[in-house]
This record gives sequence, C-alpha cells and structure tokens, in this order.
Amino acid sequence: MTFAAILVLAAGTYAFRLVGPLLHGRVELSARVRDTLATGAVVLLVALVATAALTQSQGFAGWARPAGVLVGGVLAWRRASFVLVVVGAAATTGLLRLAGVS
Repeated sequence: MTFAAILVLAAGTYAFRLVGPLLHGRVELSARVRDTLATGAVVLLVALVATAALTQSQGFAGWARPAGVLVGGVLAWRRASFVLVVVGAAATTGLLRLAGVS
C-alpha cells in the first residue's frame, strides 16, 4: 500500500511539473489572477519564514532566532549581499544566545 501511494504521488508530481511547460503560451491568465497568484506566493513565503523563525519542537523558539531573522530581513531589504545577510542573521542570533537570550 505504501509503495502504491509513493507511485501515485510521484506520478502526480511529475504531471504537475509537466503541465507548466506544456501549457505555457496556450493559457492566458487575467491580470487579476496573476496578481492573486503573486500575492499567494508572498503569503506562503511569509508563513514559512514565520513558522521556521518562531517555532521549535512545537513551542516558541525564543527571542534570539526571530531577532536574527529580523536582522537578515532588514539586510536583504537594504539589498546587502547574500553572504552579509546570512552572516548578519547568524551573528545576531549567536551573540544574543551568548548573552543569555534564548
């Protein structure tokens, strides 16, 4: 039963990825639908970041991690290089944890 479920999910994933190139240029989306899809992508990304930044083992992750994510977000918003964003976020989280802020 497990193997059948894996095969069905694999086939569905392959079909889903194949539909994009096959229908590209054949289906026109209205401006409203494109805007809704773009907004949905942003909402999903923010939800993923919030979940990863705020939770750990089904509980609150502490204040150091969200502070590091905030610093990384501000650096990315200010168009800093990727390396600087990652180092800034990690350094902020590490220094806060070193100072005893969990």
